[in-house]
Amino acid sequence: MELSKEQCREIIARRIAQELKEGDVVTLGIGLPTEVANYIPSDIHVMLQSENGMIGIGQKDTEAPEIAKVTNAGGLPVTTRPGAVFFDSAMSFTIIRGGHVNVTVLGALQVDSHGNLANWMIPGAFVPGMGGAMDLTVGAQKVIIAMEHTTGKGEPRIVKNCTIPLTAENEVDMIVTERCVLEVTKEGLLLKEINPLFTLEDILKDTEAELIIPDNL
Repeated sequence: MELSKEQCREIIARRIAQELKEGDVVTLGIGLPTEVANYIPSDIHVMLQSENGMIGIGQKDTEAPEIAKVTNAGGLPVTTRPGAVFFDSAMSFTIIRGGHVNVTVLGALQVDSHGNLANWMIPGAFVPGMGGAMDLTVGAQKVIIAMEHTTGKGEPRIVKNCTIPLTAENEVDMIVTERCVLEVTKEGLLLKEINPLFTLEDILKDTEAELIIPDNL
């Protein structure tokens, strides 16, 4: 099944939104993860934290002026929910490093069968910096990876062992792609769900890591 990039991103963001629970403090990484904010059910109260210094992010602001004053960590205009608060970077990372974030959603270049994450550096490419991902993976109680199943060249992102510099070791709990949902366990990657638009064969042929396939898939 061939999906557009926009379709892939929406499928992933909608599925991850279902993982968020009432009262969760959630930090969304730059890029695809920020789209999760657009699909959180209206009856679920989730506090979205942005590492640039805010708790109480709402959906994207489609009516923001050209130079927006309220943005997420990726610089995109966002709305705020009632009770939103703003603070400096020191307080922001005190929240993150202090274990107060229930869930963080991050993008990835690679994730491997050990729950290792590589998401900040492409060898040979310009790298502006690693950002706060290293703090988030260690500080958050649950780490969910939001990424397309393969690279633009069709190479697997879910690998046996990461081959590019790591962001964190053994910190990933769940991986959500447009094709499936995987849970990282001590035994390896457990295939929890398959998008009905794809088959098991579609997933296996583009996944380098070995997957545990339960009988009740």
